[in-house]
Amino acid sequence: MKARVVVTLKRSVLDPQGQAVGRALASLGFGEVQGVRLGKIIELDLDENDPRRARDRLTSMCEKLLANTVIEEYRIEEPA
Repeated sequence: MKARVVVTLKRSVLDPQGQAVGRALASLGFGEVQGVRLGKIIELDLDENDPRRARDRLTSMCEKLLANTVIEEYRIEEPA
């Protein structure tokens, strides 16, 4: 089973990298950009056929390693 985890900073956490990208885009003439938040995408290929078990395992992975839940939030996406 393939899955994707998207990890982003919580809205309440400042994103200096996103701000830097936003400024760079503005300096390149993309003034319509009002804000940028950066994150990461983690693609996993699991040896698991049970969707419920896979989601439980992915949640555990996120809580223990893939996301710093103090400052980040995550969402698990499964292929359509």
